[in-house]
Amino acid sequence: MKKFTVHKGLVAPMDRENVDTDAIIPKQFLKSIRKTGFGPNLFDEWRYLDPGYPGQDPDSRKPNPDFVLNQPRFQGASILLARKNFGCGSSREHAPWALDQYGFRAILAPSFADIFFNNSFKNGLLPIVLPEATIAKLFDEVNAFPGYELTIDLDRQVVTTPQGERIPFEVQPFRRYCLLNGLDDIGLTLRQSDKIKAYEAQRLATKPWLAHTLNA
Repeated sequence: MKKFTVHKGLVAPMDRENVDTDAIIPKQFLKSIRKTGFGPNLFDEWRYLDPGYPGQDPDSRKPNPDFVLNQPRFQGASILLARKNFGCGSSREHAPWALDQYGFRAILAPSFADIFFNNSFKNGLLPIVLPEATIAKLFDEVNAFPGYELTIDLDRQVVTTPQGERIPFEVQPFRRYCLLNGLDDIGLTLRQSDKIKAYEAQRLATKPWLAHTLNA
């Protein structure tokens, strides 16, 4: 998992409430057994004018010129500004995968659906909860100033605007630790690999018959 320390990036505004996970990555793209390749189908039904299906060449699609991510001024955006209850709906982990693989590193919103919120941290995507009035002000600034960028410092837990305003945010210490160090659940487990090997060696020394069971 990629570390998240300090990130400066262009902001794209998703001015919709209750954006659900089926809108983030529609159900037909969940058939893949791989964890990669979902970026081109992020917000597929809003992003394209033609119906999408797995394995389709993105260059053959008809983009919706009115959709925010297709507008030239937001190309290369890596911070998503959203409204309340972002990521509601089903629990699919593909939603943060698609956002990450498109290029987003962080999402700012007044609130998130719980499962999406948890899945984001586990996949290196930083969801930041800010007061609704603060989010509304950021929307106004993004719309008013092309090329609007924010700097997110996870270590100091602060978002800095181009004007130098510092906006503090809260993040649970364990989640912050994992993101700063690029550790997902597997990475956390592997840090204890020496202890795991020592335990398994000791267990087989005292119960040698388990070796035959494990190799059966």
